[in-house]
Amino acid sequence: AGMAVQVTVLPSSRCLFDDPVQVCVAGLLPQQAVTLRASLVDESGELFQAHARYRAGSSGELDLSRSPALGGSYSGVEPMGLLWSLQSKAPYKRLAKRNVLTPFCVDFEVYEGHGDMSRLLGKCANERWFLGEGVKRISVREGRLKATLFLPPGSGPFPGLIDLYGSGGGLVEYRASLLASRGFMTLALAYMAFEDLPAMPEILELSYFEEAVNFLRKQPQVKDTGIGVLGLSKGADLALSMATFLPGIKAAVSISGTGFNSFIPLRGDGFTLPPHPYDLGRMKTTDESGLVDVSDVLDDHRDPATWDCRIPMERSLAKFLFLSGLDDMNWKSDLYCRDAVQRLQQYGQEVEFCSYSGAGHLLEPPYLPLCQASVHKVLGIFVHWGGQRREHAKAQEDAWRRIQAFFWQHL
Repeated sequence: AGMAVQVTVLPSSRCLFDDPVQVCVAGLLPQQAVTLRASLVDESGELFQAHARYRAGSSGELDLSRSPALGGSYSGVEPMGLLWSLQSKAPYKRLAKRNVLTPFCVDFEVYEGHGDMSRLLGKCANERWFLGEGVKRISVREGRLKATLFLPPGSGPFPGLIDLYGSGGGLVEYRASLLASRGFMTLALAYMAFEDLPAMPEILELSYFEEAVNFLRKQPQVKDTGIGVLGLSKGADLALSMATFLPGIKAAVSISGTGFNSFIPLRGDGFTLPPHPYDLGRMKTTDESGLVDVSDVLDDHRDPATWDCRIPMERSLAKFLFLSGLDDMNWKSDLYCRDAVQRLQQYGQEVEFCSYSGAGHLLEPPYLPLCQASVHKVLGIFVHWGGQRREHAKAQEDAWRRIQAFFWQHL
């Protein structure tokens, strides 16, 4: 009979990476035992895979939004489980998109039985894009800026966002391109370890970030009601500093961040915010895996001796959203987030925050699988990021909705 089994991805086999899809199988025998497998090869040639065992319904059909997995990479009804549970063959690889102009292609395959996946019954491919139809990608090297601008289709005006990643550095575009695909004019901004920006700058200049705000504000398609900024990890405290010291910022999102300036001094106009004191001697290596736990490196943030590193967010007129994972093993982001929220609340400031149980440090756009550990590009060591797969996946879906709703509300 050959491939009488059809595998389909609804509503379309071509979608944005953050779109949920419905994977359906038809043409199986009633109650047939099958194994579904997803495979994705990243841009460096690394293979990521996930599999789950299923039993067909009484008319030989499967619908992953209703049929429970009986085991494998996950179990239970998980419509997107085959994506969020993807894992690399080699340990400690992080799935990230370098070139947003091409999609990730996911192959869904159905194999007979719950055994060794030797007999393929049917398959289909799902193209998952990071750039929506009509979104423009514009490289920006104006003045000192090293950035990429993503412009949604149409004449706008669009809310403007600046997107900052963490101390791994580089110019990270995939979150910015997805946000532009959802209607935000987004500037992905590099600030270290990129082109001639040093891997570990001795100091960061607030004026560099101000240049980015001014660049975005002068774009004719940007709403003139103010700019939003979001950051992850080190990028999160930079986002808070921008919202505090730069008048053009109306809304800021901190993801797995701190309420103080971390690791690198920040020089403003007539002041310098020192880095929060830390001691790399407090890094702990877990013997069997060689992973490094850096969560105790920072001095106690409750010690008044560290308070000159605090970002005086209470002076800001911006709105704030803090997101953190309770299973963050990189640093105590939930404690730092609560500390920042309490400080803002003491000053009568409106602030939203959400902490997710079982979520790790790297809260990414949805369906990017949890990376529990990977090489820190700047430190050159394997860092433990934390997180439980299923909880982390749910947190990413919720955080992504919250981030967009927050910016639509305030910009």
